[in-house]
Amino acid sequence: MPAPDITSDFLHILFLIAIAAEAMTAALAAGRREMDWLGVCLLGCITALGGGSVRDVLLDHHPLSWIAHPYYLLITGGAALITIAIARFAHSLRHLFLFLDAVGLVVFTIIGVDIALGLSLPWGVAIVSGMITGCVGGVLRDVLCNEIPLLFRAELYATVSIVSAALYLGGLALAWNHNLVVAGSLLIGLSLRLLALRFGWSMPKFVYTRDLH
Repeated sequence: MPAPDITSDFLHILFLIAIAAEAMTAALAAGRREMDWLGVCLLGCITALGGGSVRDVLLDHHPLSWIAHPYYLLITGGAALITIAIARFAHSLRHLFLFLDAVGLVVFTIIGVDIALGLSLPWGVAIVSGMITGCVGGVLRDVLCNEIPLLFRAELYATVSIVSAALYLGGLALAWNHNLVVAGSLLIGLSLRLLALRFGWSMPKFVYTRDLH
């Protein structure tokens, strides 16, 4: 008897936890920009759900996730507003937020890859779909906060998404047990992101300071 596929429910639970955590980190960013409560709520929703929304628009995948499941807005908006009440404790929880952000990056990536595969799109598109799902929400947050996106200036982020997507696709191509493929991709992707945070690993930077005039 084949092993039951338990990963859909597991990924969905991790997804819900991750979008709440993303909304809370976005709320803190909004607080640093002195936004009003509506701005905090909107930024939380955009950050948590923006990557999936951009992916769905680009892939013509409808309805968008938060339209199909409106309670996603309640989770993300509610998490953002709760952050206002617990902001004084946020610094002591920073390691938890970083961990959940790393979990969200890998989970969003795998979900994005699955969406593309469900549309019978090529592997290259599936990897990009995963990266967009995992990374673009944070880019939108930083752009709206008038900051250089974290994606372009910090430890390995998009690279972790690409590696996670490639591992997931490779496991599927080899017809390995789906539960093991998901678990392995999550574990390796999460470990890579946490190690990058711990040791400051990053891609080589391009620095050009000469004026062309």
